[in-house]
Amino acid sequence: MDRVIKPLVMALTAVGLVVAFGYLLYLGWSMISRSEYLAMRGLGVGIVLLTVVGAWAMWAILRNGFELQRISAAAAEEGIELDVSDLDQRPSGRLEHAAADELFDRVSAEYQAAPEDWRTSYRLARAYDHAGDRARAREVMRAAITLREAEVSGAQDPR
Repeated sequence: MDRVIKPLVMALTAVGLVVAFGYLLYLGWSMISRSEYLAMRGLGVGIVLLTVVGAWAMWAILRNGFELQRISAAAAEEGIELDVSDLDQRPSGRLEHAAADELFDRVSAEYQAAPEDWRTSYRLARAYDHAGDRARAREVMRAAITLREAEVSGAQDPR
């Protein structure tokens, strides 16, 4: 049932967002083209610009999510996901600080041995995430995605 509900909810959400963006663009354009007041035209321009920025942000978030799904699936396929089941966890499920530091130290040593491998970069990003450093996790995950894309495109290159 989950295989039906999730895609249906995602499709309905996407349709809703497209309708909302379309309506906002229509509203903004109507204010620009039909109003004789400068303030209304300015408000219309603001609505159009904010709609464009919102659509771009939505696309960027979706693109990053799809890239993260692809690299996570590849990591799971290769069996390189971090195993945190034996580490101490808080009731919320997050790792205890000492356990996260231990995990990070271990994975960081792996990364130092092979920094140009997307697998070690991926594992380092996940370790940063478990340690609670989301900014560095995103940065390293972007690097891992770039390295994986380079590896995949290099493997598909017939030369």
